[in-house]
Amino acid sequence: MSLRSAACPIAAVVLAACAGGAPRPASRAEPVLVPVLAANAVVVHIDDGDTIDVRIGGATERVRFIGIDTPETKKPNTPVQCYGPQASAFTTAFLPLGAGVRLERDAEARDPYGRLLAYVYRAADGAFVNLELARGGYARQLSIAPNTAYADLLGAAVSEAQQAGRGLWGACSAFGV
Repeated sequence: MSLRSAACPIAAVVLAACAGGAPRPASRAEPVLVPVLAANAVVVHIDDGDTIDVRIGGATERVRFIGIDTPETKKPNTPVQCYGPQASAFTTAFLPLGAGVRLERDAEARDPYGRLLAYVYRAADGAFVNLELARGGYARQLSIAPNTAYADLLGAAVSEAQQAGRGLWGACSAFGV
């Protein structure tokens, strides 16, 4: 049974509870509060810098972080990209297996690959994982409408990391090289 098919019954219940969505402000100056997708998810696998597997209830779900993109390490037919291993190592250290996470969604619940789309927060201290990856120079911004609740915040963090030459911005001649 695939990861996706095993998780669908639980995910359908969780997503149905969040289906209403949050009002979308005209301006993104202030981050919008988005519905909680799962308050008690547990990290069971780190796929790469921006994709993890979590257990929600008895089901396992693949989660893709919204608003950022880390260099590839496991994409089929794609070489490991500059700073990809470091981004994966950061996520692994920041979210060790067994760590609790809180997932928040934006306008769309899933991407075309069936992964949950989420803003990820470490339960122990509320740290916004997507933002920490951006601040540390482990990711570039990837805003795909309509999932843009934190686009300004993440964009500012990426710009600051880039200007400071932090992470991939200092180690790689161009993102993905």
